[in-house]
Amino acid sequence: MTKTAFEPAPPTENDEIVVRTVKPRRNRRATLITIVTIAFLGLLAAVFGPGIFTPSTGADPATSMTAEQIIPLVVLVIMFIVATKWPVNIGVMGLVAAFGIGYFMLGMSDKEILADFPASIVLTIIGVTYFFSMAQHNGTIDIIVRNCVLLVRGKTMLLPWVFFLVAAALTSLGTFSPAAVALLAPAAIGFAYESRINPLLMGAFIINGAHAGGFSPLSVSGVLVHDIALENGFPISPIALFVASFVINLILSVLTVAVFALLGKIREGDGVANSDLDDTRSTRPRGQQIYTLLLIGAMLVCALGFGLPIGFVALSAGLLLALLNIKDQHKFVAGISWSTVLLVAGMITYVSLLTHVGVIDTLAHKALALGAPILIALVLCYVIGVGSAFASSTALLAAFIPLAGPLLSVSSLSATGTVAAIAIAATVVDVSPFSTAGALVVANVKEIHRQRVYRQLMMYAGAVVLVAPALAWALLVPTGFM
Repeated sequence: MTKTAFEPAPPTENDEIVVRTVKPRRNRRATLITIVTIAFLGLLAAVFGPGIFTPSTGADPATSMTAEQIIPLVVLVIMFIVATKWPVNIGVMGLVAAFGIGYFMLGMSDKEILADFPASIVLTIIGVTYFFSMAQHNGTIDIIVRNCVLLVRGKTMLLPWVFFLVAAALTSLGTFSPAAVALLAPAAIGFAYESRINPLLMGAFIINGAHAGGFSPLSVSGVLVHDIALENGFPISPIALFVASFVINLILSVLTVAVFALLGKIREGDGVANSDLDDTRSTRPRGQQIYTLLLIGAMLVCALGFGLPIGFVALSAGLLLALLNIKDQHKFVAGISWSTVLLVAGMITYVSLLTHVGVIDTLAHKALALGAPILIALVLCYVIGVGSAFASSTALLAAFIPLAGPLLSVSSLSATGTVAAIAIAATVVDVSPFSTAGALVVANVKEIHRQRVYRQLMMYAGAVVLVAPALAWALLVPTGFM
């Protein structure tokens, strides 16, 4: 009987996840990035009009851009292009740019520049990633995965849905989406080969599942979106955001299965279709694993039941768990997603500077001048969706969500529905092989299949970019459900 060994990836997060995958030709990638960049800027130009930098005579001063607004905006565009082309943390660029523009051009002090530094969000990232690095290290995550897989022994077509739900559970509890994919991909792709399930289908389900739980009230992304909306004056429902993300990613998964079935691509390979998917290791939690599961339950009660800040709760749980592993402290601290801390802190600080000089309000008024707010929301979903396929979803969320403020203030659109549509459009496109999650799927398929899976994932990501933003907009914005 063939056995599939579970070997979860290291507990690294986001940009810290190192994968080995197929490298496309440099000229092909450079050409594609250039085309996407031009299309992205062209779409922005179409939205905001040619008069954005040179307003016509008699234009409303409130919607005219000054040099103090143009320069920071141009710097922001350059930052996104640089971060797309080279592996430079855009958060670091954001902090440096905030200092350079704020201190030398606007005459702001360092305290004024850092007035909106997102301390609570940074604490949440540190606390959650600190705790879950220990949960992965002591085997608790592996136990959860193997117990879930045992539930479908002999029913191989349920495996993609099992991994969808496990990924959603992990991210809803606080694990970053790329980290959840890194933990699950080796086992999931191994089971896919053993059960003759298309590895691309399995990979898509893992990524969709990770995004399904990615906006829970306990997750970093959920806290990030909620706090940005709150700071910009349009509070949203954290539970509704989570439900919207889960439902839309569930719908995308159903559509994915339907399309693969129509194309006859669900089954693939020469594995044993009715394999028992046996694993000789125990699936019963022991010692620290039981302790970790109890701490996860306590975190849920404290955060959801009593409304305690998840950052402090996760740090407290992490400290209790760390006291049992004094010798491995350096591993747990290394598991904190420092790259994401820098990214979020830098981008929110820089976007706060843009708000201070009026860039966000001016761009929003330019967009509102186009007409129907409901169509503007659709354009925003597509702009952030296309951009997120090649740039950081978190960075784009920090830049685009504030644009919804003026749009919501002059319309009857639901704040939760509009923000949820924008947030979901930014994340569902992470199936792209240029993203960490997509690259992890390619990295875990067999060597002889990687080039083919890479091409198929490119086509699948293109379809998602075309469909997902419109789906999120159609279900959440015009309907007013939320």
